[in-house]
Parts: sequence; structure tokens; C-alpha cells
Amino acid sequence: MELLILGTSSTKPTKKRSHSAYLLSYKNEGILFDCGEGTQRQLITAGIKANKITRIMLSHWHGDHILGLPGLLQTLAVNEYTKSLHIYGPPGSEKRYKKMLEVFESSHKIEAKIHDVNEEKFFETNDFYIESYPLVHRINCIGFRLVEKDKRQINMDKLKKLGLEEGPIIGKIQEGEIINFKGHRIKPENVSKLIKGRIFSYIADTRPNKNCIKIAENADVLLCESTYSSKDKDKAVKYKHLTAQEAAQIASQANAKKLILTHYSARYPDEHELEKDARNIFDNTFAAKDFAKYKI
Repeated sequence: MELLILGTSSTKPTKKRSHSAYLLSYKNEGILFDCGEGTQRQLITAGIKANKITRIMLSHWHGDHILGLPGLLQTLAVNEYTKSLHIYGPPGSEKRYKKMLEVFESSHKIEAKIHDVNEEKFFETNDFYIESYPLVHRINCIGFRLVEKDKRQINMDKLKKLGLEEGPIIGKIQEGEIINFKGHRIKPENVSKLIKGRIFSYIADTRPNKNCIKIAENADVLLCESTYSSKDKDKAVKYKHLTAQEAAQIASQANAKKLILTHYSARYPDEHELEKDARNIFDNTFAAKDFAKYKI
């Protein structure tokens, strides 16, 4: 599981910061969180093919989070994208998406399924599930929580000693079942160990609220907006954003392992000012830069 940072700016892009976009790669999934202006060019610069994207998660419909979507969809169509593209966003996303298609005429079109989501587990595979929770911004905005399911790692040497080397029984043990085999009662905990699943959390534009803690709870990596320094908290309150210190407080209260800051105001040319601000509260904080990669 790897996170690629494609953009770290907020309202306005800068010479070194593109708008919000983050690609999470996991097995055969390429999940894009937000799609700000310039996203597809950032993908090209990073050497990532747009067709790698399997799902798009939109936190909200402010321009700095979605203006890259029309161009990306056109590129996917030109590339003869064959996957079933699913786009998830806050309530009203399906209606806004249809209006967007009316505005951006294109001779190359792609079929996409739009899902309005709110506070729910809205997508699940055998390996992971994704939840969303409402945030507190100037328009409908949601945060996302991707939870990898716990898995049992089988000790094959122990099974071989019991005469079991392959077959569907091993799958049942992995699922936690107690198995009777050739006179042996095999408990999963005796021939395997439980590997805890990883958690990736993304908090987009918001003021602090209880759902921030739910999203970030026990996260291995919390990617969190930190538009302002604590010295500019009045602006954070006015425009309904977080300061770096507030992001750090959320990480600390939620028992997150690592905090990655993003979505910086252009007033801070050096993002380390925000990192330093957050580290006063949560030491394992990193200020993301465009094209940075993080293992989860």
C-alpha cells in the first residue's frame, strides 16, 4: 500500500504545488482521492498512467478539489479505458457530475458510475473496505477511511507436521474456523498468527469535529488538511479549515501513528513552518510535498 502525493496546495496553485490529488495504490486498485486542476499532468510527471485509476473519491465540489476531473475523464476515454470507473462523493455529487458533463463538451466520453455517499461503509472487497463521514466545511464535504481487513498468516510447517499441505481447508483456517483433520482439532491461533490490517485516513477541508476522530482513529497514516498555521487561526475559523496544530490534535486524540500534512495556503512558501507548528503537539508529523511517496 503506497500513497503518492500529486498536489498539496489549497485555493491557489503555486510554482511548486499543484491542487489536491492523492493516489493510493493497493494490489489491483488505484484509488484517487480528489482530482484538483493539473492532476493528469502530475500523473504524467510522476510516470503514472492514468488508466491505473480504478476509483475516484471526491471530498467536495470546490474547484481546487475537482477541476482536474473533466480532463482526466477525457484522457481515460482517449486511452480506451476498459475498467468500470466508479466515482464517490458527498450528497449531491451525481447531480453536480451531470451538470459538469453538460458544460465540458467532449468528443471522447467515458461511462462512469457516480455514487452519493455520506456516513456509511460504502465499498468493500475481500481485502478492505472504505467508509465516509461528513465534515464541517462551507459546502457538503466528507472524509474517507480505508481499512484493510485483518488476515491470518498460516505457518505451513506446523500444518505439514499434521499432514495438511494444501486444499480448501487451509482457506477455512485463514477465515478463523476450527478444523477437525485426521484426528487433530486444529485451532487457527495454533497454526497461524493474525496480521492486523492497515488503515489510511483522509481528512479534507473542515473545522475540528467528532467525525475527524472517527476518520483518523488508529490510522497508520492520516493525511490531513492543514491550510493555516496556528498564528492564523482566525482565518481557519473564518474559512472553515484546520490549522496545522489542530490537525496534530486530531492525530493525537485519534491515536494515529503518522500524520501527513497537506492543502497549504499559498501564504506559506515553506511548508516546514506548518510541520514545525504541528510537531509541537504530534511529533511524527511530515509536511507533504508534491510527488512525495509514503508506504502505509
